[in-house]
Amino acid sequence: MTRTITPRLRNLLLLLLAVTGTLLAGAGPASAHAALTGSDPAQGVVVAQPPARVSLTFSEKVAMNRDSLRVLDPQGRPVQTGTPANVRGTTYAVDLRSGLGRGTYTVTYQVVSADSHPVAGAYTFSVGAPSKTVVPDAATAVGGGVVGGLYAFGRYVSYAGFIVLAGGTAFVLVCWRRGAGVRALQRLVVGGWLALTAATLWLLLLRGSYTTTGTLADVFDLGLLGQVLQTKPGAALVSRLLLLAAAALFIAVLFGSYQRREEGAEKRDLTFGLGVGGAVVAAGLATSWAASEHASVGLQPGIAMPVDVVHLLAVAAWLGGLTALLVALYRAPAAAPVEAAAVRRFSRLAFGSVLVLVVTGVYQSWRQLGSWSAFTGTRYGQLLLAKIALVALMVGIASASRRWTGRLTDRAAGSAEAEEAEAQKESVTASTAAGQDVNAGDEGPADAGDARRAAQLARQRAAMDTARRKRLRDGDTGRYGLRRSVLAEAAVAVVLLAVTTALTQTESGRTEQEAARAATPARSATTAPNGSLTLPFDTGGADGKGVVSLDLDPARAGTNQLHLFVRKPDGRPFDVPEVKVALTLEAKKIGPLTVAAEHITTGHWSADSVQIPMAGDWKVAVTVRTSDIDEVTVSKNAQIG
Repeated sequence: MTRTITPRLRNLLLLLLAVTGTLLAGAGPASAHAALTGSDPAQGVVVAQPPARVSLTFSEKVAMNRDSLRVLDPQGRPVQTGTPANVRGTTYAVDLRSGLGRGTYTVTYQVVSADSHPVAGAYTFSVGAPSKTVVPDAATAVGGGVVGGLYAFGRYVSYAGFIVLAGGTAFVLVCWRRGAGVRALQRLVVGGWLALTAATLWLLLLRGSYTTTGTLADVFDLGLLGQVLQTKPGAALVSRLLLLAAAALFIAVLFGSYQRREEGAEKRDLTFGLGVGGAVVAAGLATSWAASEHASVGLQPGIAMPVDVVHLLAVAAWLGGLTALLVALYRAPAAAPVEAAAVRRFSRLAFGSVLVLVVTGVYQSWRQLGSWSAFTGTRYGQLLLAKIALVALMVGIASASRRWTGRLTDRAAGSAEAEEAEAQKESVTASTAAGQDVNAGDEGPADAGDARRAAQLARQRAAMDTARRKRLRDGDTGRYGLRRSVLAEAAVAVVLLAVTTALTQTESGRTEQEAARAATPARSATTAPNGSLTLPFDTGGADGKGVVSLDLDPARAGTNQLHLFVRKPDGRPFDVPEVKVALTLEAKKIGPLTVAAEHITTGHWSADSVQIPMAGDWKVAVTVRTSDIDEVTVSKNAQIG
């Protein structure tokens, strides 16, 4: 039966690898975990006099170097002087040269957030009046490209290695102690240790390039590596390597002297000691993530980090134990299959882990989202909904596994009787064969051939015994059903791990919403509130949703200046092919007056000398085209004084 299921297992694993690769490849550049929540001058503002400096405020502390904050004039030349400095809290500033001319200036930033992820972006402000300018694309490429993809893959492998290492050892110590002597389980746990160690070294080498240049050639730059070692994420990776050295000693004892000891008080004491030591090492490894990522910044870090550690350990106990159970069901020796009691113990362990995951997950969701709207309105919330759905699916499959576990227990006595009967039958057959061999030997003198025949007979008996046990094991419908349900759980777990990895690289919903609010274009000091409009639109095509923000300054009869910004629902600039603006005063039958807006930069249009002949309730209609065929017109009234 194992031979018939192996091709299916192979094909399923290939499919899961393809799905995982698609999830990782489709992630693109890593989303920022710190977000720009304020700036001075503000985004899109037109100031009368050149500012002496530019300051940026982030949602959390960031790490900067000399080139992290740049200000470019309309021709793309840098105008900042000195090194960016932390002026207060999470606000950073850089001084500008004196005597700056009129036009639109571009502010670019490339920093590393406190939770280890690179952050980059750009925005514009104008002195005197807007002008054409260029926003360098390189400013938004940080964390992406080949290096970003390799880094994301390394994170996935590191999580998978930790889950297999911690969960596999927990399965052996808590659920099935005899599993310490099973070669397949030994290879699984050692493989998890090797995967986590290799991935940690991989991330340590990639980190310098990942957070700065994004160039693959800089992976082996010792200067960048030295800088990484001085950062919090670098220290976390080094501490993880040191803990892995302790984990190697733990594995050596578990699969060495421990599995050779006979059951008794001495082995129980060793089990307790290994359990405590393993828990300490596993908690330390989990802390290396919690202390350098999401949990270490934002709201209540003193509570969030221990909660994150417990969450990671529960994930490892459930998914890693599930992987170990799957290996035991498929690869354990026929002479020593995994017992029903061990499966029951794992079922209880998994149930407790799920309860812990629910409690810690609710807290983490509240902390990272902050509002119900963030579930559907942010990428983090959408990924979290996908994760919740996958966990619910796994719990549903696990309930089927529990039913198969009950059947496996009920059949234990019957299986033992069948095994005894089969053993007696095989014994009679083997005895008959042995008797025939002895009689044949009496007909002639004993020689060396007798010893060879006896050894061959012993091997045949062992092979027959193994085949008999395997036949009985695989013939148990309860065991067969349990195999299939556990395999289905493991398949969902592979995708769940990919979604979880993507979550750790995605900006939290709370921060994304704060950034979207901060990204709303600022009005100049003379702009009246009734001259500012926000118009959501949906052209109906692919990527056709967004928001138009329009400002009329000073929103009075006569000459006005118009600024129009088009953004995606998450607040990012949206460079649509065409935007049209028309003004109509329906009460006086004036209009529509067409406004010729000039494209300034990504998602930004502007028009000078917009003539509004008289005060009144003017209808402002904006036509947005997102493709050759997808177009929509949205409108709203503005009171012009």
